[in-house]
Amino acid sequence: MTTAYELRCRECGKTYGVQPLSICDDCFSPLEVTYDLEHARTRFTREAISAGPLNMWRYRALLPVADSYEPQTPAGLTPLVKAPRLAARIGARNLYIKNDAVCMPTLSFKDRVVAVALANAQAFGFDTVGCSSTGNLANAVAAQAARLGLKTFILVPADLEPAKILNTQVYGATLVRVDGNYDHVNRLCSQIADRYNWGFVNVNLRPYYAEGSKTVGFEIAEQLGWRLPDNVVVPMAGGSLITKIRKAFNELIALGLVEDKPVRFFGAQATGCSPIAKAVKNGTEVIEPQRPHTIARSLAIGNPADGIYASRAIRSSGGWAEDVSDVEIVSAIQELAETEGIFTETAGGVTTAVTARLSAHGRIQADELTVTCITGNGLKTTDALNGAYDQSRAIRPRLTDFENFVEEYTAASQGLSLAGESHVR
Repeated sequence: MTTAYELRCRECGKTYGVQPLSICDDCFSPLEVTYDLEHARTRFTREAISAGPLNMWRYRALLPVADSYEPQTPAGLTPLVKAPRLAARIGARNLYIKNDAVCMPTLSFKDRVVAVALANAQAFGFDTVGCSSTGNLANAVAAQAARLGLKTFILVPADLEPAKILNTQVYGATLVRVDGNYDHVNRLCSQIADRYNWGFVNVNLRPYYAEGSKTVGFEIAEQLGWRLPDNVVVPMAGGSLITKIRKAFNELIALGLVEDKPVRFFGAQATGCSPIAKAVKNGTEVIEPQRPHTIARSLAIGNPADGIYASRAIRSSGGWAEDVSDVEIVSAIQELAETEGIFTETAGGVTTAVTARLSAHGRIQADELTVTCITGNGLKTTDALNGAYDQSRAIRPRLTDFENFVEEYTAASQGLSLAGESHVR
């Protein structure tokens, strides 16, 4: 390699150096960033990482940026928290949550991938950037482009959640609503990237963008005391995240930072859009496109770009994939909030519900160390909970009114409890 990293075709192995490109011109397969691990060996150590910044850039030695790059976007290093109350609900004993619902600056794991993508957009000289998005990516591109002084064109499905549209426009981004689903939007963005000299983070910058997801895996290992979990449950839209967490673990093993051990990967999708889960269940790499119909719009990609590779990663690890209904998603959002105080968007409801099902079906054993990935904040999809909670009547500012309220509440709660016991009998 002439640099510490380069692009290489995932299938035929042809190399392309470092340029804004995502598809092999020989076999039309996707390109991926590969690293000279020997070059990184002296710089990517536990000591060097610990001395680094308190964000994702502590792992920059295995990210596709130049040594001279000065990071401007402090995303990552989100909490890994033990979840004992949720674990007790689902019959587990060693459950952790990787909580990217609090990732800077826009409260989703997409902040990580955009930080790497825009670093490369600047390196390639783009003054305008864009993306196709189901919401979180739009937010992250808009916010970080504003910080870097880049112009933006962001394309989204017209039915995107209002909170995600607002959280894109507030940063001054040019938002283009498209009458179609994500797959329609993504095809249009590919055409735009060919026509204009712009950096589209999930088109011509996609190989670099995807590498940002590795920092989730690096953080999990470091936060567990430089060890790997037994299981990881990951939401799947395009399928890239689950493959990059696995890549991160493999790089840590290769460099001797963690002990080599088997890790099983479990994919989570919504029933209304589950092409990767279906392929895993059918034992095939053939991804049959689907027309999305689910409240989990951030996962609603019917023709996932990395679906084949996600399916391979899951099946070769001995893992599994599941899909859950919209009703289960909403219930899981509530359960995670009520047990662990974490408010997740619909994608997190998917992973929480799938984790519970995997545990119930014995695919995850109670004592195994399991990490469930929560990738976005619930404030972005509050519409999913519309009608879930009654608004109580206002009381007068008097103690007697409050006492009456408590009595009514207690009686109602006891009535619900007795009704539940009767139903169980």
